[in-house]
Amino acid sequence: MKKQTYDLEERLLEYSVRIIKIVEQLPNTKAGNHVVGQLLRSGTSPYPNHGEAQAAESPKDFIHNKC
Repeated sequence: MKKQTYDLEERLLEYSVRIIKIVEQLPNTKAGNHVVGQLLRSGTSPYPNHGEAQAAESPKDFIHNKC
């Protein structure tokens, strides 16, 4: 049985790219712009947050990076 590779960083990057492509399709209205802002912030933040957590040198550093 072949071991499945689980590259979370690559998957988060692809997810961020998909979010960006989706928001480019939304209407340029007051409501659309509000939703776009929310989606961009929430949909693209997991990728850099994961990188920061992976770069933590100690448990204390990890907790500091999450705040």
